[in-house]
Amino acid sequence: MSEKETMKMKTMPPLVPLGTLIGRELRHGNVEKPTINYGQAALAKKGEDYFLIKPDFLRVPEDPSTSFSVFAIFDGHNGISAAIFAKENLLNNILSAIPQGCDREEWLQALPRALVAGFVKTDIEFQQKGETSGTTVTFVVIDGWTITVASVGDSRCILDTQTGVVSLLTVDHRLEENVEERERVTASGGEVGRLNIFGGNEVGPLRCWPGGLCLSRSIGDTDVGEFIVPIPHVKQVKLSNCGGRLIIASDGIWDALSSDMAAQCCRGLPAELAAKLVVKEALRSRGLKDDTTCVVVDIIPYGYPAIPQTPKKKQNLLTSLIPGKRFHNSLNKEPNKLSAVGTVEELFEEGSAMLAERLGKDLALNSNSGTFRCAVCQGNEAPNDDLSVGPMLCLKCSRKKDAMEGKRANVGH
Repeated sequence: MSEKETMKMKTMPPLVPLGTLIGRELRHGNVEKPTINYGQAALAKKGEDYFLIKPDFLRVPEDPSTSFSVFAIFDGHNGISAAIFAKENLLNNILSAIPQGCDREEWLQALPRALVAGFVKTDIEFQQKGETSGTTVTFVVIDGWTITVASVGDSRCILDTQTGVVSLLTVDHRLEENVEERERVTASGGEVGRLNIFGGNEVGPLRCWPGGLCLSRSIGDTDVGEFIVPIPHVKQVKLSNCGGRLIIASDGIWDALSSDMAAQCCRGLPAELAAKLVVKEALRSRGLKDDTTCVVVDIIPYGYPAIPQTPKKKQNLLTSLIPGKRFHNSLNKEPNKLSAVGTVEELFEEGSAMLAERLGKDLALNSNSGTFRCAVCQGNEAPNDDLSVGPMLCLKCSRKKDAMEGKRANVGH
């Protein structure tokens, strides 16, 4: 991640409670869901990139008013098995970790924790297959104006808004660039260094040993240490009714283009054409050196043109992100026009690799059976001394947690 993009992450406004924002929606009558348009494009070098697109998934079966959208990219390495497995199982594992009977506000509040549980459960299930491939994951859930992004690895999701500000919604888990992740890996028992060639010379990016992986987080990778964790960085934001554009892409794009370059090269184009142009621009810049996959998602205000317009004047980064700051442009000079007030409001962000910090201390007690539900695998367990204390984990998931934190020998390796 560049220094400029890091600064953008640090200048986001304070967190705003989700209930406050939904209440604000209701008071202002801003309850009409946006239209979701999308497009995807890809060029294969190794054939290890996969994507998932579900634009009309229902939170409550047969109730269209509970629809939400899912877009994800899986960039496999050392084979395709982990990417395919995650594509086929991750969504169900996430949804199974959300309590039944939630209303929309409760569902959105439970989603960040469920994403963590779903990623870890998917990793445990795949490792039991005994295969050695791994995959990055960038997983995006859009419900109305609320966007929730969970990611491991270096596939990235950016947000481009009508104000011309490009925001990074993910964190790159590359050992070469992420000092905190290097420190975590070494503290958990891994070694970080470059590849040694004949004569003792070191070449290439920083890698984790054993295994030689350049990433500190992924799903799979059973041939490396458990300190390569599947615990995702999660960020949840809410757009104003101006809408915005998401660009979700594998590292084949981001190794060639900066976030700003990717956003700027396709502004004013419909999503399908935009995705193709981003891939074309990356190919022109760097050549086809890796699988290159891009999904563009436009979140469009109901009743407005489907093609996002190129901003006439780029707004100052700080003022464009401050909630309550009104921009005097053509969008809000007339009544009932779109407003750029609070273009992006941050609801939640957490990137800790410590499972206890991500799942909390709630105990899911089944009052009928007297059993506890594991916070990761959702299995029922009778109370006993082997169960962990907050979060409640079964023995298998507790061992996984300890291994990721370097507290015991690797599991399943």
